[in-house]
Amino acid sequence: MPIEQRLGVNIDHVATLRNARGGAYPDPLRAALMAEAAGADGITAHLREDRRHIRDADIDALMGALSTPLNFEMAATEEMQAIALRHKPHAVCLVPEKREERTTEGGLDVAADLDRLSDFIAPLGEAGCRVSLFVAADERQLQASAQAGAAVVELHTGAYCDFHAAGNHPAAEEELLRIARSARFAAELGLEVHAGHGLSYETVSPIAALPEVAELNIGHFLIGESVFLGLGPAIAEMRRLMQNARR
Repeated sequence: MPIEQRLGVNIDHVATLRNARGGAYPDPLRAALMAEAAGADGITAHLREDRRHIRDADIDALMGALSTPLNFEMAATEEMQAIALRHKPHAVCLVPEKREERTTEGGLDVAADLDRLSDFIAPLGEAGCRVSLFVAADERQLQASAQAGAAVVELHTGAYCDFHAAGNHPAAEEELLRIARSARFAAELGLEVHAGHGLSYETVSPIAALPEVAELNIGHFLIGESVFLGLGPAIAEMRRLMQNARR
């Protein structure tokens, strides 16, 4: 039987809309609370070094008001580690970060940075945070993630979604098989398996169907779809697709 699967809703791009105009509207906290009410199992927020969307005050507000777990995405920097240790969110997901990118473009190279990441993760784990590493579907990176002391890996589904969007279905299928193999391998290593990046109504079902995947984290598509449907109905449709994929 597949494990029960959770949906984490990323509210970063509510903050993108707010920051495009300035002021306080739309409020990411309001979106997070609406997502909880619509059935989200957790909220994801990425505090970038340049604060391009989520801001420090947003993290303060989320930590004070959420009833579901916060998944705090961040770069592996001393500044972000200090913020995470101050707040002690349920989960910390380490992601690569470049100033010029529009969105996270790939996974961490854990294998090349193993010693530093091991030292970086240790105090977060000691503080009670479940540490996740955002990685490509690559066995070398998964092995290194386990060695570094991560509890969770989040498999990058961006390439699969990009191939699908381009109509390159053979490449999308090949990438899906790679993700499936990686999910099995990660589970065998004792890692909890999450997945995310670029998932939509069209691409979510094959990922949701993977029995090892415990959680999907989806943001940009849901925020975009909420313009047309409303946030609650957009999340409800994603949950329906996820649940149907498990049957």
